[in-house]
Amino acid sequence: MKWLADETLRNAILRGLLRQAPALDILCAQDLPELSGHIDLTLLRHATSTDRVLLTHDLSTMVSARRTHLQHHKRCAPIVLIPDSFPVNLVIDDLLLLDRCA
Repeated sequence: MKWLADETLRNAILRGLLRQAPALDILCAQDLPELSGHIDLTLLRHATSTDRVLLTHDLSTMVSARRTHLQHHKRCAPIVLIPDSFPVNLVIDDLLLLDRCA
């Protein structure tokens, strides 16, 4: 599975994922000039065109961005919405499980 972490995803999650699975195919939006600082629709377009699953804590705007994206496109990348309140270790375990099961 290929992942795209948006700028809201906590660094502790990214570090933990890569520590436990160094070969994990994950890109960070803040590391890509074409995505860093851009709106949710840009992230969704990129994730969709590159077949990546979008990881975000941004529950407040990402759902409406997905809705808008689907009004103009036939498909949209899957999104994993991660509440900020979830413990980091559980998020890491769950994401690694999703990756293994894909």
